[in-house]
Amino acid sequence: MTEQKNNRLLSIDALRGFDMFFIAGGAAVFLAMKGITGLAWVDVMAGQLKHVPWHGFVFWDLIMPLFLFITGVSMSFSLKIAIERGLSKAVLYKKVAIRMLIMIGLGILIKNTAMPIFDPSEIRFVSVLGRIGIASFLGAVLYLNYSARGQVYWIMGILLSYYAILFLVPVPGYGAGDLSFEGNVVGWIDRALLPGRLLNGTYDELGILTQFPSLCITVFGCLTGKILQGSKKGNEKTLTLLVVGAGLVAIGLLWGLHFPINKKLWSSSFILLTSGLSIWLMAVFYWLIDVKGYQKWAFFFKVIGLNSLTVYFLYHFIKFGPISHKLFGGIYAPLPEQWHNVFQAIGAWSVLWYLLYVLYKKQLFVKI
Repeated sequence: MTEQKNNRLLSIDALRGFDMFFIAGGAAVFLAMKGITGLAWVDVMAGQLKHVPWHGFVFWDLIMPLFLFITGVSMSFSLKIAIERGLSKAVLYKKVAIRMLIMIGLGILIKNTAMPIFDPSEIRFVSVLGRIGIASFLGAVLYLNYSARGQVYWIMGILLSYYAILFLVPVPGYGAGDLSFEGNVVGWIDRALLPGRLLNGTYDELGILTQFPSLCITVFGCLTGKILQGSKKGNEKTLTLLVVGAGLVAIGLLWGLHFPINKKLWSSSFILLTSGLSIWLMAVFYWLIDVKGYQKWAFFFKVIGLNSLTVYFLYHFIKFGPISHKLFGGIYAPLPEQWHNVFQAIGAWSVLWYLLYVLYKKQLFVKI
């Protein structure tokens, strides 16, 4: 067994990089290959990289929950170290609160390019980064004040309360328990309380009410981090994670028979399903990389994962497609035209990864 003896697990960085690979352009490669390779598995994979319209689930719906989960795993390690160094709760609250505010601000910046500062009604105030920041803050509060059992009780209370709200609170004109795009209580609350532009018109999937169930994924990440920090051997930890993940997936699927699995509503069944799948992925990465020592294959993802915020900003502010065409267009020009988008997407990711590799070699990592 080659499990690392320090507090940092390579598997966490690698899994974060695996997630960011798809977020920041990796999915575009598979989508560009759809229907032109003659390979069934490629078309199946491409079909998994677009969100379902409403109820249902595909791999692409796991990407953001997975990042929220990894945030919780990482946070459990960093908070444990901070506590061991003697930092008070007040100091830690201040740190995570400042991080939350920065993440909210950066999220507003990214989601509103260019920023309509003279028309606040057109500003989208909620974002992926904002959700991560809020979940990190609330997750840290729970981690610092409750045992693992207490955190589980909080998860149960939040998910059951969310379930009750969506089925029992009547929406004017639609009644209670309406889970349609137009009639759900999530949208009603967003229209009433959330200022600015709503992504989906009638509601915003990153709005007010959905913050609470999504927080549970980060708390599940914190609990997973505690398991990884435990004294058990690597194989035992892996087995524990696989069993826990299987239980959450099973409960999520069963609950989904009544409370449909829905990413846009962040339904309770969706939370349990994606948390279970995230735990499974963490278990596989941990066992392969930190327990068995198969680390070379993970280097590609490690380079991405150590600079995830940089990846996110570069992808949103720099058009790597035109850069790829400028650098490599002459190379793939003789190929059939339907393949041009494929190689342009591959080239774009190659340029982005090389930039990250340069930062990695210089040990430059952007953290908040």
